[in-house]
Amino acid sequence: MLAKITLALVAAGCAFTVHADTLQQIKSNGAVTMGVREASGALSYSLGDKYVGFHVELCQRALADIQKQLGLPRLEIKYQTVTSSNRIPLLQNGTIDIECGSTTNNAVRQQQVAFAVTTYVEEIRMAVKTNSGIQSIAQLSGRKVATTSGTTSVQLLRKHERAHGVDFQEIFGKDHTDSMLILSSGRADAFVMDAQVLAGNIAQSRNPSDYRIVGEVLGVEPIAIMLRKDDAAFKKAVDGSLRAMMKSGEMAQLYDKWFTKPIPPTGTSLSLPASQATLAAWANPNDRPAEEYGAR
Repeated sequence: MLAKITLALVAAGCAFTVHADTLQQIKSNGAVTMGVREASGALSYSLGDKYVGFHVELCQRALADIQKQLGLPRLEIKYQTVTSSNRIPLLQNGTIDIECGSTTNNAVRQQQVAFAVTTYVEEIRMAVKTNSGIQSIAQLSGRKVATTSGTTSVQLLRKHERAHGVDFQEIFGKDHTDSMLILSSGRADAFVMDAQVLAGNIAQSRNPSDYRIVGEVLGVEPIAIMLRKDDAAFKKAVDGSLRAMMKSGEMAQLYDKWFTKPIPPTGTSLSLPASQATLAAWANPNDRPAEEYGAR
């Protein structure tokens, strides 16, 4: 059955929302488009002309299972770079079929898209220069703080600004690489983001020892592969593959590959063993939003 296109009116004008049978599209076209990130830590990042990372590899393996399920002799995987700001629209309009980056599963987004079972539970922290002397949110008063536009870290940052009674200026990077550049160039005193994104950007910097991840945990959030909403068959296929990897121990092995062992391009290890929250998500697979994790 061909994808049905419905015209949806939005405040800024007209936009097309795709209600697709993704499995049928994949079978008909022999191809699938994966949304990937340029610099989302060890979850998804570019390495020359290819994309690598924990979520990229999980998606590749899930798609290989789907290829077998559909009886396809070959499946072409196309890669489309997405950002925090455009990842949801590009999924909705059919530009990408599956997003394999670092997206937080929360209640607001669940109204727009669907999520596979959680594969990583993140802690939100801040990175600073080693010689800055900054150890906590309270020390950010009167300083400039970078975070990436379109991410949940923006809301968490504002919440803790009020809670700690500090007054700092927010500077928004267009993507994680830009936010890291804002920190490294001295235009900001801290970069607030997912800990693994911070660790990944630090590991890929010219001098990793120049930076540290410090301060309180600002929030705990489930990170998951993102899918189009109301496509139950595709979600079932992706979830089934991920659940099998969790049960067999393959997911734990892939996690260790990307988070505890040396990774390209610098051969630096992020030294981030799976947290108890991540292990619990693997033991009891679910697609619960951040609000049910008690994210602060």
